[in-house]
Amino acid sequence: MRNTWVIGNWKMNGDLAANAALLKDIVAASFSGSANLAVCVPFPYLAQAQQALAGSRVLLGAQDVSQFEQGAYTGEVSAKMLKDFGVALVLVGHSERRSLFADIDEVVAAKAWAALTAGLTPVVCVGETLEEREAGQAKTVVLNQLKAVADVVGAQGLTKCVLAYEPVWAIGTGRTASPEQAQEVHGWLRVALADMAVAQIGILYGGSVKASNAADIFNQADVDGGLIGGASLVASEFLSIAAAAS
Repeated sequence: MRNTWVIGNWKMNGDLAANAALLKDIVAASFSGSANLAVCVPFPYLAQAQQALAGSRVLLGAQDVSQFEQGAYTGEVSAKMLKDFGVALVLVGHSERRSLFADIDEVVAAKAWAALTAGLTPVVCVGETLEEREAGQAKTVVLNQLKAVADVVGAQGLTKCVLAYEPVWAIGTGRTASPEQAQEVHGWLRVALADMAVAQIGILYGGSVKASNAADIFNQADVDGGLIGGASLVASEFLSIAAAAS
């Protein structure tokens, strides 16, 4: 049976006071659904979130990780450092990292390997741009992004990952792939994984998921939860989405 996840990505948002209130509300809700919950917070707030989430069922995640283990890489944060703060999972290859910070497929694969080596769960993000979709290239793009990671971590490594399909044209735009569009891409990914003998990995959808549309998206056969952006900054919205995935 595949695991269901609802993972909040705070992106570059938050401050000490707002974080404390948000984390308190999430933990206080004592969520009892079946979905695995996690929040990926900015690096400066890892210690705060680690303390706030201690003893709860909500896992701590980071938004990126260095491909390097240690050394003269100013500004980078290694997987081992994340592990020191109780981080359980980390996003790799988020569309914003790919488009704004030149995280090409090979870099994403190296980051996934670094995370796995340190005992972290990589949440491997894949997705096409609007131009690629309109050119009929969506399937090729997402499968190539998956293959780049598989070539480095292997089938065994993939079984320890989570996938997240996030169409770039639906990230922070208010546009959302229809449930059928999401299922189509998730189906491509599921077949590709089956061809590698990787059966149980969860595939999440990310892209303007809200409480109002979560159930329709999560009811698709190959959608195993969501990677949630802006809605994860509101405890009630985030928890409603989590309930829809349970």
